[in-house]
Amino acid sequence: MNKKKSGVIYILPNIFTASSIFAGVVSIINSINGEFTTASWLIILALIFDGLDGRVARLTNTCSRFGVEFDSLADLVAFGVAPSILLYMYTGHDFGRIGIVIAALFIIFGAIRLARFNVMTSQVEPSVFIGVPIPTAAVFMSILILLFEKYVVLHHFSYILLGLSVLVSLLMVSNIRYPSFKKLNFSKRYALRLFVFVLCFALVIFIYPIEGVALIFISYILYGLIRAAINIKKRTINIKE
Repeated sequence: MNKKKSGVIYILPNIFTASSIFAGVVSIINSINGEFTTASWLIILALIFDGLDGRVARLTNTCSRFGVEFDSLADLVAFGVAPSILLYMYTGHDFGRIGIVIAALFIIFGAIRLARFNVMTSQVEPSVFIGVPIPTAAVFMSILILLFEKYVVLHHFSYILLGLSVLVSLLMVSNIRYPSFKKLNFSKRYALRLFVFVLCFALVIFIYPIEGVALIFISYILYGLIRAAINIKKRTINIKE
C-alpha cells in the first residue's frame, strides 16, 4: 500500500508538468484557429500548472533529475513555442520575414534561457533570476495580446507587440537580475501591511483582471530594467570619483 502511495505521489508533479504542455499545445491550436483570447488564457493556465508542479514536488519530497528535465521541455513548449505562435498568428504574419524572425527569436532565446538556468542552478533554488524567466516573458506577451483584444483602438499599434517581444527576448538572455519569490521570508512586523496590500490588489484584479495582471508583469519587467539602470549610474559615479 505504501509503495502504491509513493508511486502516485512521485508522478503527481509530472502530471502538472504534462498539463502545462497540454495547455501549451491547445493554445497553439487556438492561435492557428484565430482564437487569440483563448490561446492567451491557456498560456496563463500553463503558468499555474508550472507553478504547481515544483511546489508539489518540494512538498512531497519527490524532486528528481527527470522532473527537472521534463519541466524544462514543458516550459519550452508552453512558454516558448505557444507564445511565439500566438504572436506570429496575431500580428507577426503581417510583417513577412521580420515577423518570422521575431517569433523565432523568442523561442531561441527562451531555449538559451532555459539551458543557462539548468546549467547554473543546482538543487538549491536561486534567490534571484539572471534574466527574465521564460514563463514571465510568455505571460507578459499573452496578457498584452489580451489587452489589445479588449481595446480595439490598440489594433492600429500591433507593431508595438513585436518590439516588446524583441525586448523580452533580449531580457531573457541578459544578465539583469530579477527577484525570485520562492525564498521570500516575510517578518511578522510587515505581515499585516502585506496582507492589506495583497487584499487591495486582489480586489483590483477582480474588478479589472486583464489590466491588473498586466500591471503586475509590466512592473516586474520594468523593475529589473530600472534597477539595472540605477546600478550602472552608481558604478559610473564611483568610477568618476
